Formats: sequence, structure tokens, C-alpha cells
Amino acid sequence: MGLRDDIERFREVGEERREDLAEFIQYGDLGQSRPGEIKIPVKIVSLPEFEYDRRDQGGVGQGQGGTPDVGQPVGQPQPQPGDDDGDGDEPGEEGGGDHEYYEMDPEEFAQELDEELGLDLDPKGKKVIEEKEGPFTDLTRSGPDSTLDFERMFKEGLKRKLTMDFDEEFLRELCKVEGITPREVFEWARSENLPVSMAWVEEAHADVSEDERGTWSSIEEVEENVERETVQQKIRREGIKHVPFRREDERYRFPEIIEEKEKNVVVVNIRDVSGSMREKKRELVERTFTPLDWYLTGKYDNAEFVYIAHDADAWEVTREDFFGIRSGGGTKISSAYELAQELLEEYPWTDWNRYVFAAGDSENSSNDTEERVIPLMEEIPANLHAYVETQPSGNAINATHAEELERHFGRDAEDVAVAYVNGEADVTDAIYEILSTEGDERNE
Repeated sequence: MGLRDDIERFREVGEERREDLAEFIQYGDLGQSRPGEIKIPVKIVSLPEFEYDRRDQGGVGQGQGGTPDVGQPVGQPQPQPGDDDGDGDEPGEEGGGDHEYYEMDPEEFAQELDEELGLDLDPKGKKVIEEKEGPFTDLTRSGPDSTLDFERMFKEGLKRKLTMDFDEEFLRELCKVEGITPREVFEWARSENLPVSMAWVEEAHADVSEDERGTWSSIEEVEENVERETVQQKIRREGIKHVPFRREDERYRFPEIIEEKEKNVVVVNIRDVSGSMREKKRELVERTFTPLDWYLTGKYDNAEFVYIAHDADAWEVTREDFFGIRSGGGTKISSAYELAQELLEEYPWTDWNRYVFAAGDSENSSNDTEERVIPLMEEIPANLHAYVETQPSGNAINATHAEELERHFGRDAEDVAVAYVNGEADVTDAIYEILSTEGDERNE
């Protein structure tokens, strides 16, 4: 194994030693990541390298000028006059970017979070972007000969033969019984469930010559001496040439038309920025919402995000401003849902999956939750509505919004989730509670 193999192995070890995903979400530095690139810290592993070691020994091979200093990596090109020294890093210094973080895209993040938390979110495609021919599974009564479903036609003909055919030779022998009438032969055949008509029996009885009449003294004698042949045996003897095919049995295969649907999602993030939302509460909101954004970005083909801040009023903000804003006003959560309802008009429910995530400390204006927020949540079609309560010091007396939602929608609602985050350790449980709640789509 050479030095290059050693380095690759050390890189692999470094990736294996990155922070556990749940630990990273709960306690890690999320700010180093960007929406399309998640950086998870790796415990530093020093890469192997050769260094020059001065020995007080003479001999050939000591070299003349340009001998490396002690501790300087061997094999690095030495700076020459006029070379661009860049930022002035000394030999052996590294920026650390290649080894300080394990980088993953949202798709990998979503896959690992599924495994970490036991999630199984299956995004729904909504907007049709292409129609294409699928397998030849549908049938029609007409079409080109090349698409004729011969197997089906053969089965239909075979079923007809099995249900309508009978042992004609055996019945002809019955017609030779002394004194037997066509009616008696017909009634015996019916008792044996043979699908023969009275007209056929009468014709067969009339065809018996005078010399053959009285060949048998009774039906029992015929049964003892004449071997009966089943329809299956007859088919094996005659082959498939006698399987009756009919025009009405013909069916022609044509391709199923498959609609290719794009998986679009719009995520509305709502945050209380009123005076009671102090720094610790804001940090818990960011620690919960950021992985949710990464996860849904990785799950959907096209993900868009809307950020709404509110105190007594609501306004749209950028992601950069969303987690840092703080105001001194009161709280009216319904103002954010009214704005969300307005902004979501640009994302029709028929074409877009929708998630509406709100967070705060559960403090709200009197009666606003019951009279305005709950009706608005019921009016806004979405895959999921979620509310995250952040109360690091425990519930305040007037922090009842989350409890009111839970009381109205129930703990087992399929499209409403309520989660409580009192500290970093609660974050992954809250994310699981939210992402495992989504049920069937609601109609408009």
C-alpha cells in the first residue's frame, strides 16, 4: 500500500468520524452550511506525509543548496523568486476545508435522515410535465395484427371448448341401446352435466342404422364397456386446431399512457418575532426549521420557500433575515396565516405540494387561535400544517396556542402536527413528529 492509498484511507476514516447526524442537528453549527450544500464537522485526522529530518551524518546524497528545513514536507516544490506566494501560507499549512467538514447535498441528507429517524416520506408528484407510452397493458377490440393478444384469445377459446364440448362418440353408443329414445339419452346427458342439445341427440339417434340398434341392452352395459374420453384428453389427442376461436374473442394491446409528474413543493415558514421571542427561542426555531428545509429540498424535484415574520402584523422576509428579526410588538398569529393564504395563491394546490410550518412560544392574542388561526388552517389546503412551540424555561401561563391546536385537531390528526422544543435535545423528536405526521392529500 503506497502513500496515496494511505491518504485515501485517512479520508475515509475522517468521513466515518464526522458528527452523528442527529447530534449535528441538535448541537452542531448549522451556519456553515448553504441550502444546497450541508457541511457536517469531521473530527480532524492528520494526513500522513514525509518530512525532512536532519541527521549529523555525512555521505553522498546530502544535497547542496535548497536542502529542506527540519519538519518541512518533502516533495513540495520550493518557492522561487517571482513565484506568486498567494496568501503567504507557510509550507505545510492547510486551510482545513477539505478535512474539517463532510459535505453532502440535500438528497443525501434526506436519505440519511430517513435512516436515522426511521422516516418514510414518499413525495407526491402533482404537476404533469410529460405523457409517455408505458407497457402494453390496456386492451381494445381493434388494432393492428401485430398487437393481437393471442394468448388471451386462445384462453377464451379454450374455456369455450371446455364448457361446450362433450364426448360425442359415447353418446352415439348410447343411442344404440335397445329401445332407448332420444329423450332418455338427452336426460342422461344432462344428469352428467354434458352440454348437449336435444336437437343434436335427435339427429344422432336418427343416424343409427337398423343393424346397430340393440347393440347394447342397457346404459349400464355401455358404461362398463365403452371408455369415456374427457375434453382435456380430446384436446391432447386432436391438438389446438379444434379450439374454437371467435371474432368477439379478439383483443388488441395498446400502451398505457403514463403521466410523468414533477414533484413540486412550497414550504411556508412562519416565525413569531415579538418581544417575548428571545435569543434562545429563536435559536431553537432555526435549529428545527433549517433541517426541515434541507430535507424537503432533497425529497422534491423543485422546492421553493416562503418566509413570514409576525408580531401583531405579518410581513414576508428573506431567509437571511428570518431567524434574526426581533420586534417589540405583541402577537397575533392569525396575521401570518392570512398572509400565507394570500402568498400561496401563486402555488396552486393542484400543481404544488404545500407545507406550512409555524413556530413561536405559543403566546397569542386573546381568542385569536380559536377564532382565526384554526379556521385558516382548515381553509388552507396543505400536505401538512405544523406548529413548533419553543419554551426553554417551561410553559408560560398565557402560552396556550399549541395546546389549543392539539385540543382542536387531536393528537392523531393526519395533516396537523404539534411539537414541543424546550431544548436542543428535543429537536430531532420534533422533526420526526412533523415529518411522520403527513397523511393523504386534502381536497380543495
